[in-house]
Amino acid sequence: MQASELKYFKEILESRKEQIIKNIDSVNDELSQLNSLELNDEGDHASVGNSSMVENAIVKQQEKELREINVTLGKITSGDYGICEMCEDTIGFQRLKVKPHAIYCIDCREIVEKAK
Repeated sequence: MQASELKYFKEILESRKEQIIKNIDSVNDELSQLNSLELNDEGDHASVGNSSMVENAIVKQQEKELREINVTLGKITSGDYGICEMCEDTIGFQRLKVKPHAIYCIDCREIVEKAK
């Protein structure tokens, strides 16, 4: 992969990383505010509990993506970026444009998805 392409993907990944960190911080602030509310009835408790569950699920998904991005940034540094972890072929440029932190080429991703 050319240096300009690596720079392009690195910038996208770093930008997404910053956005995820902001999102997680924002959700954690919202959860803290929800937990500090004085709730008067069971309906309020249920509503806050439901919101907390949804927010926690979002945070967990974004933390997973953040870990994947950090691993991918390490691959850019080490020169292993864009190589499928299963077949060791090059991951297509278009696939990386859609998911810059992809670890599998399209064919291997389908195999992994079917195995799940």
